[in-house]
Amino acid sequence: MAHDFPHFGDFSQPDGPAGPTRQTVLTLIEARLTSTFGEPTGRAAVTFVGADRIEVLRFGPDADGLVRYATLGMAAAPMADPTSAVADPVRGPRAELVLTVRGGRDEAHKALAVFAASPQVEGLVVAPGGSLDLGSPLWTGAPFTSVLAAEPGGLVADLELPEPADPVHFLPLLPMTPNEAAFKRVQGAEALQERWLQHGTDLRDPGRRGVPLD
Repeated sequence: MAHDFPHFGDFSQPDGPAGPTRQTVLTLIEARLTSTFGEPTGRAAVTFVGADRIEVLRFGPDADGLVRYATLGMAAAPMADPTSAVADPVRGPRAELVLTVRGGRDEAHKALAVFAASPQVEGLVVAPGGSLDLGSPLWTGAPFTSVLAAEPGGLVADLELPEPADPVHFLPLLPMTPNEAAFKRVQGAEALQERWLQHGTDLRDPGRRGVPLD
């Protein structure tokens, strides 16, 4: 899987106050998702070698036919600051991923689980403005092979955790066609988002065409 996020530093654990347990974090995250989208209409779990289990919850469709897929498990532990000499087991950015698809594409849970496991498996810090490339369609027949991580807060409010843990951010994932992904790598995330805005692109359309980039 290709990516353009920084990698983790050393995994040594310094002494410090104990943070919330994994189960506490997962319970709070699911409660936040449920309070935002309602009760899940489906869930799947994926396990990767050397990593904790990642779940993907489905919400909807809502009145507009939108289906949300949200990861559960990525934020159970913090992602390490790549500039730090050691990785703090309590403090550090935490995130879950949210994909919105009109009409739903349940097969997308596999791609979401891969992306959500990347901090554990590949040692990445997933942050707004970065991209993740699956290397294959996000679901069968999809014109997208990668996603752009957008700014949090608009779709699901940040979740404060017991101190000293950092809050959990819920990052919307915006599917990109291969050409859009190439444009983003050269011009940056902001330039691509401006193109989408200029052309009124419906980023929730599972079959949309790529935005004009000339």
